[in-house]
Amino acid sequence: MLKWQKGESMSREEEQFEKIPTKVCRDSEEAAKIVASEIEALIQERSKAGRNVVLGLATGSTPVPVYRELVRFHREEGLSFRNVITFNLDEYYGLTDEHPESYHQFMWERLFQHVDIPKDQVHVPSGTVERSKVYEYCASYDQAIEDAGGLDYQILGIGRTGHIGFNEPGSTRDSGTRLVTLDALTRLDAARDFLGEANVPLYAITMGVGTILKARKLVLMAWGQSKASVVRDAVEGKPNKNLPASMLQGHSDVRFFIDPTASEELIRFRLPWLVGPVDWMSKLIRKAVLWLSDTVSKPILKLQESDYNENGLGELLIHSGPAYDLNIAVFNQTQHTITGWPGGKPNADDSHRPERAKPFPKRVLVLGSEPHEDILCMGGTVHRLSHQGSSVRLAYMTSGNLAVPDNLAKQTLALMAELEEEMDLKTGEGLSLGQLAGVILKSIEDKKDSDQDTESTCRIKSLVRRNEARDAARTLKIGSKSQTFLDLPFYEKGRYRNFSPDDADVTSLVDLLEAEKPHQVYISGGLADPGSVSGVCYRVFVAAMERVKDQAWTDDCRVWSYRGVGQEWPLHEIDMAVPLSPGELASKIEASFQYRSQRSQFPFRAASHREIWQQTDEINRSTAEKYDAVGMAEYEAIESFKEIELEALLQA
Repeated sequence: MLKWQKGESMSREEEQFEKIPTKVCRDSEEAAKIVASEIEALIQERSKAGRNVVLGLATGSTPVPVYRELVRFHREEGLSFRNVITFNLDEYYGLTDEHPESYHQFMWERLFQHVDIPKDQVHVPSGTVERSKVYEYCASYDQAIEDAGGLDYQILGIGRTGHIGFNEPGSTRDSGTRLVTLDALTRLDAARDFLGEANVPLYAITMGVGTILKARKLVLMAWGQSKASVVRDAVEGKPNKNLPASMLQGHSDVRFFIDPTASEELIRFRLPWLVGPVDWMSKLIRKAVLWLSDTVSKPILKLQESDYNENGLGELLIHSGPAYDLNIAVFNQTQHTITGWPGGKPNADDSHRPERAKPFPKRVLVLGSEPHEDILCMGGTVHRLSHQGSSVRLAYMTSGNLAVPDNLAKQTLALMAELEEEMDLKTGEGLSLGQLAGVILKSIEDKKDSDQDTESTCRIKSLVRRNEARDAARTLKIGSKSQTFLDLPFYEKGRYRNFSPDDADVTSLVDLLEAEKPHQVYISGGLADPGSVSGVCYRVFVAAMERVKDQAWTDDCRVWSYRGVGQEWPLHEIDMAVPLSPGELASKIEASFQYRSQRSQFPFRAASHREIWQQTDEINRSTAEKYDAVGMAEYEAIESFKEIELEALLQA
């Protein structure tokens, strides 16, 4: 039996397919405030009664906003943590407490050192227990939870494998704290934290599913589009040991808190006409008809009234039918998204084109969170814009040096040193270029797992990314003078999961916007985890646009969103589709080969882990095939974009 909060309806029609109560919040900050307020109230209640409260805590970027709000409660409202006992879910096996990527270090940096919790009341699994003593240690961890009175409130995140804690697929419902082998996808997702997948530990100690299910209250949080499908399966599917989060179903007090992008695969948002009456606005009509076309495998213009009636869309026929008229309207809408002129075609009727003809040529600003995102996601469109006469500025918001593995930096430095020796380039006093390369190379070779890169090493890695971006642009015949490297400070000062953008980041982007005064801005990250590089960069962009919104040029500026590396917009959300010829697609793939740092970090291993050029090729071809399937002209490949109204952007 599900336990509901007082005053809540026991059942809502729109949630009829959901087996876990799921609250969709405006954003992660709103959700974090709700969760933190519940924890604050529980601490206060127990404090007044002279009792302790036992919290189960999670790591990763998901709970960070909650910890930030708890710290605020302590500093600004006097909340004491002296009656709090904590147990963390997991820890990488083999990492010391001092390792920068250890969860012990994570928790002290984000929460414990900022509040008055007694140190002996903090429990994080040890990653350095002798292998022969791990079983005994894990049993004692579970016993310590029991001795403390059991978990009162457990915070959870969810991985792309559906893991909770590090309970990977295959974990049993009654499993206790134990040593586990990390799934390949989990290690891949952690690769950037560890500067390369090879550095990610193979094992972890984690609370078991059974340990978690003993908590009196469970709260799972998820942000970003990458979590949408696994949230759907956990909430709407059957409990399954291959999706550990689904085993939370049936707990007496469990809730999910998610943001809108993590909710988009739930039936109430994906197929709202199947859960109750809907308001048939134009965008929803298009979504429904395109879904129907895909479901019955028919082009739009061949859909019949029986197709609508037999697939839950009879109400749409009553509202906007007959089928013939619906088919024509949606066919035309979809066809009008296709254009070979992403910057607008001069001296042409633009009444049915996604971009206006005037002004022409346009000033175009393409923003990439890192120096590879622009070409991989929209290289064909960048080529079209430039060669059709628009002025294109490719701007990279971060240096991307955190994504460069040590081995590639070492190869670069070794080449510098050898070139000097071979070509006798030693001149002047002090350290020569080759000698400097040798010093930096030695610092990398001597670096311990827990050491951060030196400033010089970071700079070398930044230059590696810059030259990759220049080579990629050159492949598409775009000159390096069209590229800007912003190197936003938040990235240079931070680590993955630890980014804190501030005024300096926003000011840097404002300066660029004011200098360019673009007619078009291309940006990604709106659907990303807000703590990811792409998500942080998007927030910086929104803040920058807020500052410049009253300037005259913004009245004539359109914002086009591209989905991000390895992703593409679903057909019903596409506002502009740019077809690529076979030659253009080949050039884009050739450009993707230039990103050596990304290829070496994520090497090809299996069909589920594709090289970046394979992802690019498959996604662009797949989009073209989807247009073909609904009855559009057949194209080799398509890049797609969604328009974001400035007012909606700032409200979000």
